[in-house]
Amino acid sequence: MAFVATCIETTARWLNVPYREVYQRMKRVGMIENYILPHYETLHTESRENLAQGLVECLNNWEARQ
Repeated sequence: MAFVATCIETTARWLNVPYREVYQRMKRVGMIENYILPHYETLHTESRENLAQGLVECLNNWEARQ
């Protein structure tokens, strides 16, 4: 779960919004359970900058589908 927290905090910093907002957005679209956790092995090898960019893009895409 520490990695999930890192993903949320990194994304929040990238977007310049509170981490709670990012958590709620990710939770609402199921991104934590269906993207971050299943792809941990790949995601944790990325730099924080690449991780943030990818997570923001993914979050925006998943939100657009709802």
